[in-house]
Amino acid sequence: MQLSPQIKKQVLDIQRLEITEYHIYKRLAAKVKSPENAKILERIAADELGHYEGWKKTSGEEVEPNWWNVWYYYLISRIFGFTFGIKLMERTEEGAQRDYTPLLEVNPDAARFQREEKEHEHELINMLDEELLRYAGSVVLGLNDALVELTGALAGLTLALQDVKLIALSGLIIGIAASMSMAASEYLSTRSEETTKKPGLAAFYTGVAYIMTVSLLVLPYLLFDNYYLALGITLCTAVIIIAMFNYYISVAKDESFRERFTEMAVLSLSVAAFSFVLGYFMRIWLGVDV
Repeated sequence: MQLSPQIKKQVLDIQRLEITEYHIYKRLAAKVKSPENAKILERIAADELGHYEGWKKTSGEEVEPNWWNVWYYYLISRIFGFTFGIKLMERTEEGAQRDYTPLLEVNPDAARFQREEKEHEHELINMLDEELLRYAGSVVLGLNDALVELTGALAGLTLALQDVKLIALSGLIIGIAASMSMAASEYLSTRSEETTKKPGLAAFYTGVAYIMTVSLLVLPYLLFDNYYLALGITLCTAVIIIAMFNYYISVAKDESFRERFTEMAVLSLSVAAFSFVLGYFMRIWLGVDV
């Protein structure tokens, strides 16, 4: 069948997309440690190659993959986890796979390809089991507690002490002590639950998330002499951390970014505002003059 230029371009675009995803899945399958995950990724790669071959019969042409995308999504998956990388890729490329209607006349398998793209592969992706996502709750606990507690504490200390070095010292002591406490609590909590999670790993993820957040929030007080400027940068840093983490979770776990981000941001900033005012009145009440 003679294809119109518009239809042929659409077929070639889809063909390139399929062969690109095939190479991404094949590379990830060779690197994941879990044999079960490797089998799932190999199966998805085989589906993508089958789709490519089906479209090649329609176009009558070989198509090179988009090597930039191959390496981009491969590296994203290696750095942030293969589940995040794969779901980010599927979300980004979804628009290119959405409308197969004009192609049904030129390829009788188009409807099957579309169905497999929307259902079969997504089901397979949801079968993937990645350690970081299994312990996402522990990471959330560490991040959320550090953001709420430290933004509040630093805001209160800013007006109470009005000295960046003292604020940084106090913030680090509070943060490190709280991270150890949270890690211990998560260990005991996980050990008492009926779960496949390991208490030691759960405590590790909680503690690391807490310490990393504390370090980023206190850093402005070590870099700037103006405590109001440091507080402003700390609050901006908190919002950025909340946005980045919730974007990661929204992609990897198919959850709403807006709801999670709004909830955490409002909670953290509200506590910071309350503590800021509290620090002012406590300073006056106690007559502290540093």
